[in-house]
Amino acid sequence: MRFGLDGVPLSRQKTGIGHYTFELAQAMAALAPADQFEIVSPGPFAHDGEVQLPANLRLVNLGVAGWKRRGWWSITLPRYCARLSLFHGTNFDLPYWGKCPTVLTIHDLSLLLSPETHEKHLVRRARLKLPRAARKATAIITPSETVKREVCEHIGVDAGKVFAIPEAARSSFYPAPEAESEAVRERLGIGSDFVLFVGTIEPRKNVLNLVRAFAELVGDGSSRLHLVIAGKRGWLSNDLESYLASSVLKERVLFTGHLSDDELRALYSSCRVFAYASLYEGFGLPLLEAMACGAPVVTSNVPSIVETVGSVARLVAPNDVHDIARGIEALVANDEEREQRSAAGRRHAELFSWQRAATATLEVYRRVLEI
Repeated sequence: MRFGLDGVPLSRQKTGIGHYTFELAQAMAALAPADQFEIVSPGPFAHDGEVQLPANLRLVNLGVAGWKRRGWWSITLPRYCARLSLFHGTNFDLPYWGKCPTVLTIHDLSLLLSPETHEKHLVRRARLKLPRAARKATAIITPSETVKREVCEHIGVDAGKVFAIPEAARSSFYPAPEAESEAVRERLGIGSDFVLFVGTIEPRKNVLNLVRAFAELVGDGSSRLHLVIAGKRGWLSNDLESYLASSVLKERVLFTGHLSDDELRALYSSCRVFAYASLYEGFGLPLLEAMACGAPVVTSNVPSIVETVGSVARLVAPNDVHDIARGIEALVANDEEREQRSAAGRRHAELFSWQRAATATLEVYRRVLEI
């Protein structure tokens, strides 16, 4: 069999969907050596050239440049898919036409369910294209049962063609030695007593409420805690910047920008608390990354996140600043609970693996090809 996966998420710096595509493709290729896997992109890949790919996995750059890229989904990719046994749209999108069986991954429905947290042009695009792609897909994969239910309810898809397959932390996330963590913190200008957030700075991630909670937590000035925000700036972050500009705590909040896996591992492994008060997630992969490194976690009590973290994280209401502050304070102040949640988190993260995700995804492929 010859399977194709959407390579567009790998044509730029890898974020969540790029990592999903790459990790899944590698794991499936290792599990099915008799099959051929191709990650197909209209242009160059921004991948790490030192990664050794399995012999049956290829990165295919079709060299579509300039104005011709407008026809990627409507002309070039549909023609290419004619030579594939199946195409997997890992980033919400599928070719507009063609007889090739298709699998579509829908990571979340935030564009439809929380449109105010996204740019308007992206919401308009999703409202037009996502229902059409979902109806066209032979099968749909979601990262959680929560998103599966949302897809069935809000897009009207039959539950029989939707499969919930959890994701996993990458192998680069594990407890880092203290010397490694200390060296990274020193280079980034981070002390040893800090709360960590990892993610894009955008409305859905609720960073402003997290910062407000941090201000409440250290308001009297007696705490040595800092808040470290690791991730690139998204859109609509002006409110956060305005709040910090007028706050006496602005020196206690550090923005690192995008970090490498090695740098993230060092921070996950040495933070006092990993705080992730997102308003909506399809899965919440940074939570598993943090747990795999031994970070005690405070996170939102929204259904998809609860599904991911189980009972090992301290849960808070993301719209309640005081509740977020109390959740962080409870872990910062309680060494015993922090150690218990750290150990439980490591065990919990081990329940998820890309090999399991790949096995389940290959089973979906087989079902699709039998239809």
